[in-house]
Order: sequence, then structure tokens, then C-alpha cells
Amino acid sequence: MLIQRGGLKVVAGLGISGVSAVNFLFEKGYQVAVTDSRATPPGHDQIPTGVRTSFGKLDTELLLQAEEIILSPGLAPQLPEIQQAIEKGIPVVGDIQLLRRATDAPIVAITGSNAKSTVTTLIGLMAADAGKKVAVGGNLGRPALDLLKDEPELIILELSSFQLETTSHLNADVAVVLNMSEDHLDRHGDMFGYHKAKHRIFQGVKKVVYNRDDNLSRPLVPDVTPMQSFGLNAPDLNQFGVLRDADGTMWLARGRERLLKTSEMYIQGMHNVANALACLALGEAIALPISSMLETLKHFKGLEHRCEYVKTVDDVRYYNDSKGTNVGATLAAIDGLGAAIEVKQGKLALILGGQGKGQDFKPLREAIQKYVKSVILIGEDAAVIEQAIQGSSIIQHASSLKEAVELAQKVTQAEDVVLLSPACASFDMFKSYNDRGHQFVACVNALNENKN
Repeated sequence: MLIQRGGLKVVAGLGISGVSAVNFLFEKGYQVAVTDSRATPPGHDQIPTGVRTSFGKLDTELLLQAEEIILSPGLAPQLPEIQQAIEKGIPVVGDIQLLRRATDAPIVAITGSNAKSTVTTLIGLMAADAGKKVAVGGNLGRPALDLLKDEPELIILELSSFQLETTSHLNADVAVVLNMSEDHLDRHGDMFGYHKAKHRIFQGVKKVVYNRDDNLSRPLVPDVTPMQSFGLNAPDLNQFGVLRDADGTMWLARGRERLLKTSEMYIQGMHNVANALACLALGEAIALPISSMLETLKHFKGLEHRCEYVKTVDDVRYYNDSKGTNVGATLAAIDGLGAAIEVKQGKLALILGGQGKGQDFKPLREAIQKYVKSVILIGEDAAVIEQAIQGSSIIQHASSLKEAVELAQKVTQAEDVVLLSPACASFDMFKSYNDRGHQFVACVNALNENKN
């Protein structure tokens, strides 16, 4: 698919993907301009000479001169300046659309409310370990258009709902919506709007992978489209799932075939079992050898701040899930780790709280009641969360992360797990979720053994 040469391409919004789009279009010989509402937007110094810039506000006059507008994912298509251009018939796309036009390489497309970074990274490693020349990026790591520099034979994309809003007919070789729970409703209006954006990933798709434990993840596609499911129950013939032996041993399985004991995976927790199964299904769709994928699974250590194992102190394991910034992510972490330690009578001490983004925290109640011995609340919306989960567990408050970690150590014993999974944004107490995660790791490393 060739990009049509000619008129002016206007990139709206800089940042990582905006800079990438400007440079990509400029190198292809287009007339390029860029506008941003910020006076000195990030990446302004990486714009080539010869590109017209208009900073300080979105330049409506410039946008209305465009043959095509390339909208950065941080900017909503509902902005008045963008709507004005749309009403004039000016096409508005994103960098993912430019990527699709510029390459015929097969695309594995991954989205979901949670776990998409883990699944994207893991399937990328599986493809590389199987000898594929693969490029991985999109919403994770490298911007999509930069991946073309590698001349890859396979592209694996993590896609956000913001990126998908401006993407039509991605025509992915295989696509998955891993799961869906409330997130970004301030942008999409409601769950229907969010669902609609996510499911754009399936436009023109050749094969579908879906989560049979999550009804919202299954797309409406033509009957002829091959579909493969994964889930945490016993799988039907040719599907991926979990088989359990009488002694409690769990296996990753395809149909009746046992593939790998879940205890042989480095990453633990039922949510990571689901992630592994999703990757096996995606890998099968692009013909990766099962033996190679299983070998990758044994060694994959997960991602920083995503249910990342930190260390064991006094036979209590500590996990950093600072990336758990919404209720769905924290629910997955509680259920995943809680179910894994339940067999040895282990319980969780959960550190929760921060900026709640107007979420409903009541969905956490049941999982907390089942798996959590103590909730330690921190941050701005601690009182809101306490009201929502009251009666489900012992609740304590801490004024700092250090105090929270020390309280968690006091209430835990051998086989228990301490989990930081805040279900909230971090900006009330920290620079970012990364900063929160790093501080948690430092607090855990500062603990003394043998507290009793």
C-alpha cells in the first residue's frame, strides 16, 4: 500500500509518537508541519529543519490546510480544532495507520485493559527465540514507525485504545483484546465507547485470539475468520487452557495435551498463566514452534513494576505491581497471586491507594475477602477506597510507602505475599508509577530479616 504523495501532512501533538511521525514523513519527502498546544513540547528539538512548526496552541488555520492530519494518541479526536478539520472532510489518522500503509510485514496486534505490555514483550521474545527478525513496539517501548528501520519480517504491536481510535483496517495477521475493565472513561465517555475503540483492532483481521473468560474480549467477525481461545479452565479440543492433576499440579494445555507445568514458569500467579496461554495462542497463529515457545516461557522474568518479584524476607515474598494503576489490574494481581498461594494457606498483605481517577473500588471487595489478610492504604483517595472495601479485610493506614512496607512485614508470616498493587495513579506521592515501584523495591531491600 503506497502513501499518496502531494499535499501537506500536519502532525498534531508531539511527544514520542509525534516526533517519530514527523521524521518518518519528512524522510519520505512529504511537506510536513507540526502543531502542539504546549509552547515547548517534548521532542521539539528533534524536528528536522524544513518542518513548519506552530507551538503554544493547536493551530486551527494550519490544520485546515492539511491534506491529512496525523493525530498523536495523547490528543482526543473530540477536540474542537480536530472536529473542525473532520467537518471539512480532512482525514485524521494516527501513526499506526501510517505504519500499516508503509509495510506489508505481518502484524501481531495486542490490546486490553491490562497485561498487554507483558504479553507483547513475551510474544516478541518467543518470536525472536524462534529465529524471526521481529520488531516490537507501539504503545510500549519504541514508537511504531521507528520499527520499520529494522526491516522486520514480523511486527508485534501493543496498541492503546487512544491509538486504535485513529486506526482503520489494521488488517493484522492475528489480533487479541486480552481483557476489558473500566479505564479511560474520561476519554471514551462510557464502556461502550471504550469497547468500540478497543475492538477496532479486529478490522480486516486474518485470525483472532480471544479470552473465553472475558465476554467483552470476543469480537464479532465473519464466520470464516479462524478463532482460537485461551482461558483458565480445561480447554476444548485445539484450544488453550489449564489442566489440573489430582495432586493440584497445574499444566498449560492445548486440548487434552499437557504442555508445561505452571510451576516451571519463572513468572507466577494465575494472571501470568493467562498471559502465557494468550502468547501460546498468538504464537500458534503465526506458526511459532510450540517447543521453542515453552522454552521461552521457562526463562521469561516478566516486566519491571508488573507483578515483579522483588525478594523473599523471612519466607514472605514481595511483589511490585506499581503498574497496577486501575481496579482491573489490581484485581488480576490479587486473584493471580492469591490463588497461587492459597494451596499453602498463604495470604496477601495488599498495599493500595493513590489517586483513584473516580473509579469504583467495590469490585475489589470479593477478591480481598478471599485472599487478603490486611489492606494497607496510602495516598490521596485512601478514605474513598476504605469506604468501598469496608468489611472485606483488616484495614490499616500508612502515611508513607516505607511505613506501609513495615506494617505489611509485621502482619505476614511464612508463605504469605506482600503485594504493592495500588489500583491508582501515583502523582499524589510520586513522580510516576516507575518512581513508586523503585521506592517500593528500596523499602523492601531495607527490611531487616527476623522481625520477630
